[in-house]
Amino acid sequence: MAEDNRMNLGELKIANEVVGIIAGLAATEVEGVAGMSGGIAGGIAEMLGRKNLSKGVKVEVNEHETLVDLFVIVNYGVSIPEVAKNIQENVKKAIEIMTGLDVTEVNIHVLGVHFPQPQIETEEISPVQVK
Repeated sequence: MAEDNRMNLGELKIANEVVGIIAGLAATEVEGVAGMSGGIAGGIAEMLGRKNLSKGVKVEVNEHETLVDLFVIVNYGVSIPEVAKNIQENVKKAIEIMTGLDVTEVNIHVLGVHFPQPQIETEEISPVQVK
Protein backbone atom coordinates (compact mmCIF):
# COMPACT_ATOMS: atom_id res chain seq x y z
CA MET A 1 0.00 0.00 0.00
CA ALA A 2 1.47 3.31 -1.00
CA GLU A 3 -0.16 5.16 1.89
CA ASP A 4 0.39 4.55 5.56
CA ASN A 5 -1.97 2.07 7.29
CA ARG A 6 -2.52 4.66 10.04
CA MET A 7 -6.00 6.05 10.10
CA ASN A 8 -7.29 9.09 11.99
CA LEU A 9 -8.62 6.88 14.77
CA GLY A 10 -5.90 4.23 14.93
CA GLU A 11 -4.06 1.57 12.94
CA LEU A 12 -5.24 -1.10 10.56
CA LYS A 13 -3.66 -4.54 11.02
CA ILE A 14 -4.60 -7.45 8.79
CA ALA A 15 -3.95 -10.93 10.17
CA ASN A 16 -1.86 -13.36 8.13
CA GLU A 17 -4.77 -15.81 8.13
CA VAL A 18 -7.04 -13.25 6.47
CA VAL A 19 -4.53 -12.74 3.66
CA GLY A 20 -4.18 -16.54 3.48
CA ILE A 21 -7.92 -17.04 3.04
CA ILE A 22 -8.06 -14.40 0.31
CA ALA A 23 -5.12 -16.04 -1.47
CA GLY A 24 -6.57 -19.55 -1.13
CA LEU A 25 -9.95 -18.53 -2.48
CA ALA A 26 -8.41 -16.59 -5.37
CA ALA A 27 -6.22 -19.60 -6.25
CA THR A 28 -9.10 -22.08 -6.26
CA GLU A 29 -11.07 -19.81 -8.62
CA VAL A 30 -8.48 -20.41 -11.36
CA GLU A 31 -9.43 -22.98 -13.97
CA GLY A 32 -7.12 -25.99 -13.79
CA VAL A 33 -6.67 -25.91 -10.00
CA ALA A 34 -8.07 -29.08 -8.43
CA GLY A 35 -7.47 -27.86 -4.89
CA MET A 36 -5.05 -26.68 -2.26
CA SER A 37 -2.61 -29.04 -0.62
CA GLY A 38 -1.77 -29.18 3.06
CA GLY A 39 1.59 -30.72 2.25
CA ILE A 40 3.09 -34.10 1.64
CA ALA A 41 2.02 -36.63 4.25
CA GLY A 42 3.41 -40.12 3.78
CA GLY A 43 4.36 -39.26 0.20
CA ILE A 44 0.78 -38.47 -0.80
CA ALA A 45 -0.49 -34.93 -1.29
CA GLU A 46 -3.49 -34.29 0.91
CA MET A 47 -6.11 -32.27 -0.95
CA LEU A 48 -8.12 -29.84 1.13
CA GLY A 49 -11.63 -28.63 0.51
CA ARG A 50 -13.02 -25.11 0.58
CA LYS A 51 -13.39 -25.17 4.38
CA ASN A 52 -9.61 -25.03 4.77
CA LEU A 53 -8.78 -22.20 2.37
CA SER A 54 -5.92 -20.86 4.46
CA LYS A 55 -4.30 -24.31 4.50
CA GLY A 56 -1.90 -24.83 1.64
CA VAL A 57 -1.10 -21.12 1.86
CA LYS A 58 1.85 -19.54 3.60
CA VAL A 59 1.89 -15.76 3.91
CA GLU A 60 4.35 -13.31 5.31
CA VAL A 61 2.76 -9.93 5.94
CA ASN A 62 4.99 -6.95 6.61
CA GLU A 63 3.85 -3.40 7.29
CA HIS A 64 2.94 -2.53 3.68
CA GLU A 65 3.64 -5.66 1.66
CA THR A 66 3.16 -9.40 1.62
CA LEU A 67 4.76 -12.53 0.20
CA VAL A 68 2.62 -15.58 -0.58
CA ASP A 69 3.48 -19.28 -1.08
CA LEU A 70 0.70 -21.49 -2.45
CA PHE A 71 0.73 -25.29 -2.45
CA VAL A 72 -1.67 -26.55 -5.12
CA ILE A 73 -2.85 -29.64 -6.93
CA VAL A 74 -3.62 -29.16 -10.62
CA ASN A 75 -5.94 -31.08 -12.91
CA TYR A 76 -4.40 -33.57 -15.32
CA GLY A 77 -3.96 -32.23 -18.84
CA VAL A 78 -3.60 -28.52 -18.06
CA SER A 79 -0.57 -26.39 -18.85
CA ILE A 80 1.08 -26.05 -15.45
CA PRO A 81 3.03 -22.86 -16.33
CA GLU A 82 -0.16 -21.22 -17.64
CA VAL A 83 -2.18 -22.24 -14.56
CA ALA A 84 0.62 -21.00 -12.27
CA LYS A 85 0.71 -17.63 -14.06
CA ASN A 86 -3.08 -17.30 -13.78
CA ILE A 87 -2.92 -18.14 -10.06
CA GLN A 88 -0.21 -15.53 -9.51
CA GLU A 89 -2.20 -12.83 -11.29
CA ASN A 90 -5.51 -13.67 -9.59
CA VAL A 91 -4.01 -13.90 -6.09
CA LYS A 92 -2.01 -10.67 -6.48
CA LYS A 93 -5.05 -8.78 -7.74
CA ALA A 94 -7.38 -10.11 -5.00
CA ILE A 95 -4.99 -9.34 -2.14
CA GLU A 96 -4.12 -5.87 -3.40
CA ILE A 97 -7.77 -4.91 -3.97
CA MET A 98 -9.07 -6.31 -0.68
CA THR A 99 -6.22 -5.33 1.67
CA GLY A 100 -4.29 -2.53 0.01
CA LEU A 101 -1.05 -4.44 0.62
CA ASP A 102 1.58 -4.64 -2.11
CA VAL A 103 2.16 -8.25 -3.12
CA THR A 104 5.87 -8.71 -3.74
CA GLU A 105 5.85 -12.44 -4.58
CA VAL A 106 3.35 -15.21 -5.27
CA ASN A 107 5.26 -18.49 -5.32
CA ILE A 108 3.44 -21.55 -6.67
CA HIS A 109 4.35 -25.05 -5.50
CA VAL A 110 2.63 -27.79 -7.50
CA LEU A 111 2.45 -30.80 -5.19
CA GLY A 112 0.28 -33.09 -7.25
CA VAL A 113 -1.87 -33.81 -10.27
CA HIS A 114 -5.53 -34.75 -9.94
CA PHE A 115 -6.67 -37.45 -12.35
CA PRO A 116 -10.36 -37.67 -13.22
CA GLN A 117 -12.08 -40.76 -11.87
CA PRO A 118 -13.20 -43.11 -14.64
CA GLN A 119 -16.94 -43.42 -14.80
CA ILE A 120 -18.15 -46.96 -14.39
CA GLU A 121 -20.81 -47.86 -16.88
CA THR A 122 -23.57 -49.99 -15.51
CA GLU A 123 -25.69 -52.23 -17.63
CA GLU A 124 -29.37 -51.74 -17.45
CA ILE A 125 -30.90 -54.68 -15.67
CA SER A 126 -34.34 -55.61 -16.84
CA PRO A 127 -36.80 -56.27 -14.06
CA VAL A 128 -37.35 -59.90 -13.18
CA GLN A 129 -40.80 -61.07 -13.93
CA VAL A 130 -42.33 -63.46 -11.44
CA LYS A 131 -44.73 -66.06 -12.85
